[in-house]
Amino acid sequence: MTIAEAMADVAREIGAIASIVIPPERSIDNEEPGPAVAAALSAADVVFLPVTLAMAHTRAVREAIAAGARVLSMTAFTERMMREGGLFTDFKARQPLCQALAARLTAGERLRVTNPAGTDLAMSLRGVTGNSHACLLDGPGFSAVPNIEANCAPAQGTAEGVFVCDGSIPYYGVGPIREPVTFRISKGFVTDIEGGDQAAFLVDLLARQDDPWVYNLAQFAFGLNPACTEFTGEMLNDEGVNGTVHIGIGTSANLGGTVSAKTHFDAITRAPTVWIDEEPRLSNGEVRVDR
Repeated sequence: MTIAEAMADVAREIGAIASIVIPPERSIDNEEPGPAVAAALSAADVVFLPVTLAMAHTRAVREAIAAGARVLSMTAFTERMMREGGLFTDFKARQPLCQALAARLTAGERLRVTNPAGTDLAMSLRGVTGNSHACLLDGPGFSAVPNIEANCAPAQGTAEGVFVCDGSIPYYGVGPIREPVTFRISKGFVTDIEGGDQAAFLVDLLARQDDPWVYNLAQFAFGLNPACTEFTGEMLNDEGVNGTVHIGIGTSANLGGTVSAKTHFDAITRAPTVWIDEEPRLSNGEVRVDR
């Protein structure tokens, strides 16, 4: 609420008509906020989301964007993030790289990612549209801040292999990884999650949703903010750590996919190497792309 009030005060100072809307209590990230909040979002020109539980991958946000809103996610923002770190990077300078990687995702046919922890995951990009989320919104659309990222929803049902998360799962209170969490993926769905107590927590939480789509491989993304350097457990810091990649599991509809699930969460891995159509675009965490 402190951050919401600060954002509203500044908006009013520059002439906006600002309202703070409080959704009903929700139990899990990306649960719908209810019809009254959804209506308020769709009626707004600009929406800031300084929420405790993520709202970015909801139908309410998708409908607000369709109605012409500019939506900026600030999930689980902390006062530290308001004062230092990724928020203070040069977003305009980073935008061309973000756009270039999004264009590679759009033009590509196939993607493969590996990392030293054991990741080896492949997916089709046929028919996929890459998204550039560089934290700049000049017109209707969505971004989150400060996690500069280029992402896509992979071709449905095509992901195969293993993704080993050794960075962070900044959802549900999981945070930086203590023992690698291994996601086994077949035909675009997570079939098994292995590891320590953090993995066991995820297994139980997803099973309790009673929704097979919460296992959908929904997203592939590059983290591109050079001012995000360490995993802190702060969601939009960790997703933007430069030179990382993450997968999203659950809802894909807000990324160009077709799946609406009860939740969406991301898992981030360190030092990845990524090939798009056999061309390396990330090598041990170093970006390799002509802008």
